[in-house]
Amino acid sequence: MDNDEPLEPETQDEPETEPAPQNSDETLYCEAEASVGVDKDKAARESSETDLEIEDTEKFFTTGQRELYLEACKLMGVVPVSYFLRNMEESYMNLNHHGLGPNGTKAIAIALVSNTSVVTLELADNSLMEEGLLSLVEMLQENYYLQEMNVSDNDLGLKGARIISEFLQRNISSLWNLQLSGNNFRDESAELLCQALSTNYQIKTLDLSHNQFSDKGGEYVGQMLALNIGLQSLDLSWNHFHVRGAVALCSGLRVNTTLQKLDLSMNGFGNEGATALGEVLRLNNSLVYLDISCNDIPNDGVSKISKGLEVNESLKVLKLFLNPMSMDGAVSLILSLKRNPKSKMEEIDISNVLVSEQFLKILDGVCAIHPQLDVLYKSVQGFSAKKALLQWTNPMKLIQSYADQHKITVLDFFKSLNPKGMMTMPVGDFRKAMIQQDMVPLNLPQVRELIKKLDDKTGMVNFRSVWARRPSDPASAREAPLHPPTPQAPGAELSSRCTQHSMRRPHLHGSSWLHSPGLPSPPHGLPSASASPQPQAAGCRARLWGHSEVTHRSAWLDSSMLGGVCRSPGSPKRRITPAGLLWFGGL
Repeated sequence: MDNDEPLEPETQDEPETEPAPQNSDETLYCEAEASVGVDKDKAARESSETDLEIEDTEKFFTTGQRELYLEACKLMGVVPVSYFLRNMEESYMNLNHHGLGPNGTKAIAIALVSNTSVVTLELADNSLMEEGLLSLVEMLQENYYLQEMNVSDNDLGLKGARIISEFLQRNISSLWNLQLSGNNFRDESAELLCQALSTNYQIKTLDLSHNQFSDKGGEYVGQMLALNIGLQSLDLSWNHFHVRGAVALCSGLRVNTTLQKLDLSMNGFGNEGATALGEVLRLNNSLVYLDISCNDIPNDGVSKISKGLEVNESLKVLKLFLNPMSMDGAVSLILSLKRNPKSKMEEIDISNVLVSEQFLKILDGVCAIHPQLDVLYKSVQGFSAKKALLQWTNPMKLIQSYADQHKITVLDFFKSLNPKGMMTMPVGDFRKAMIQQDMVPLNLPQVRELIKKLDDKTGMVNFRSVWARRPSDPASAREAPLHPPTPQAPGAELSSRCTQHSMRRPHLHGSSWLHSPGLPSPPHGLPSASASPQPQAAGCRARLWGHSEVTHRSAWLDSSMLGGVCRSPGSPKRRITPAGLLWFGGL
């Protein structure tokens, strides 16, 4: 077999050629172009405004997502978004206010068809138009990883509502959170959207605020709520619902069994709408959060709502801020809870109402029955802020004192309040536990302040924000205890920063001064850095004087540290920081 010829003819190596230089714009696409060739007829088919599919299946699987996006941008004639390129593997993608337009949105949609990382997509205020929205809908039919999408403030109008309606009727995506605020939807759009939502069971959270729904739109929403079995949170604030629309909407709410959070603020329900809401609260056992702020509801309407609260066993948060109610309406609210021992109410917001000390006495009696309750009001008549301050002590200081006395940590104290011993706890349960415990007696304002410190903005208090060690632990002696920050004189924080900075700068040690060209000489008695060396101290600190003392003593600062302007000692004008001027000396 010595004379056998090779099966394939040998080929000569082609001479290497240096690539032609490319400018910065061309290099954006070089990787995508090198990955695979594109036929001219194929490119023509892919230029369709609504077709997101990549015809060549081999190309679809071999081209990386970054290269795919760059190629899509080149195809659509748009500039790639650098933020999108950097965060394609993150779960949260915020492209709000990027001015994408329909073509830029289509390029994003093409890249997301096969993306498995992005879970939340923010596209508010991008002028998507009908073409861009259609691209997103087609992407959602293929991508089952995207769960939340925000296309608010894109002026989608009736055409956009029709596209979204057809998409929702299919029930084929994993999307459960859809934000459509500020899209100029009118009653015709409400009809289309509500028809789709009547049979959709995928969408759990829907934002339709800041649109143009009127009473006719309220009728469509009411019909949808009577049939929908998926929605848990609905935002209809800043629309144009008045009496007829409010009554129709409430008729659907009476039989709805899944909606838990409803925002109806900034509408015009009035007395009749409030009466209908009172009937909803009497019959509905699913609503947990209801916001009817700024709805022109007077005391009569509040009394109708109070009638519903007397039997309601589910509502936890009721917001009535900016309604024309007085203290009489506020009293009717809290008395209704007193008559309902099964109420779960945790927060009532009437923070524009001025109350009296008599109201506070009634509230104390209600809180004895419902210790989880917190009522937010404006202020108390004849009760000065100075008097309130004298009666209020920092709750964290009281808890820290108790912990020190019993040789435990503040964290141990908080965990003892939770029957499950966990690090998180619902706000209502925590408020109830703090009122009922007798280890550290606190009043409602103190508990409210404590919740502000521990609230993680999800309806839970998180004890992980509390950091402390046992006093007997030797390690705790080297670390700061869990005390709230003590009030400091103006500029003390600046002084601390200067201390740290000076310890990092070798020329600010001991009592030496860096005398830079163009700066005045150091004050009398302080040697410059060029003088004889001084024993180096363990560290340096900044010493402060108030503004009055600056007039009697020369004060100096390092302009490179504080950005100040140094002037000669005799100059009549100085730039003085809020902390005053500083000079650096040895410890």
